[in-house]
Amino acid sequence: MTTINPPRTVFLLAHTGRPAAVRSAELVVRGLLSHGVGVRVLAEEAADLPMPGHGAYDDRVEWVEAGPGVADGCELLIVLGGDGTLLRGAELARASGVPMLGVNLGRVGFLAEAERDDLDQVVDRVVTRAYEVEERMTLDVLVSDDGQVIHRDWALNEASVEKAARERLLEVVIEVDGRPVSGFGGDGVVCATPTGSTAYAFSAGGPVVWPEVEALLMVPISAHALFAKPLVTAPGSVLAVEVRPDTGPGVLWCDGRRTVELPAGARVEVRRGLVPVRLARLHRAPFTDRLVAKFALPVAGWRGAPH
Repeated sequence: MTTINPPRTVFLLAHTGRPAAVRSAELVVRGLLSHGVGVRVLAEEAADLPMPGHGAYDDRVEWVEAGPGVADGCELLIVLGGDGTLLRGAELARASGVPMLGVNLGRVGFLAEAERDDLDQVVDRVVTRAYEVEERMTLDVLVSDDGQVIHRDWALNEASVEKAARERLLEVVIEVDGRPVSGFGGDGVVCATPTGSTAYAFSAGGPVVWPEVEALLMVPISAHALFAKPLVTAPGSVLAVEVRPDTGPGVLWCDGRRTVELPAGARVEVRRGLVPVRLARLHRAPFTDRLVAKFALPVAGWRGAPH
């Protein structure tokens, strides 16, 4: 009896505003198609990408309109770009439960698994399915005002409560597991995952947390207070930031991409997300090595433990 293998499809997302991303997309598309792997792209980006317009590959290239579940049925989502594009890809990957494989074309790219020079290896690993998948913790975010829920959201890196007006401080009270911890005026508060500890939380003075650690972070931003230290809590904790009623409005940012206004008196609750983001991994390199490489940390002179 002849076994017919189902067709394979990979979703490709690229920062089409970058020439480097367009060139990289061409290499990836041609490599995948030459091995019989189909490619799906957003219709709004197809015109800017080097997709075959005519020829033998047409039936293996799919253009889809943006919307929920656009990556459904794909075995992988490849993202070419910087941190912003990778976070955009994470939205699609989470919605469809598809692993995301990031290729960094930006500066840091902690979510990326490969660099621009690794494109041939990326294609080969995808074609041969030579990658592993790990899950990263997310955040579920709930905003309420006067006891009524006014917004729900999620984040992979962080949910930040920030001041809306540059000229004045935002007065907040922070809470962990239903108990108040401190109140202060400042630029805001970052609630982050371990994945997000190297993003906004890091810039705000928070600790670097290894991805294997299950925890939630709360990091004040430029707080005017004697006690405004970064907090690391249990993964099952519920973090809350209350905007005091006697202050101005604030704003909630989720991964720096989605935003909602917070009226004075609003309450933001952050807890571990029910739906993780799945990342495809090509290497088993320790996170320590990734940290050193991404931040170009000075390790000259290290001799290592004696054997």
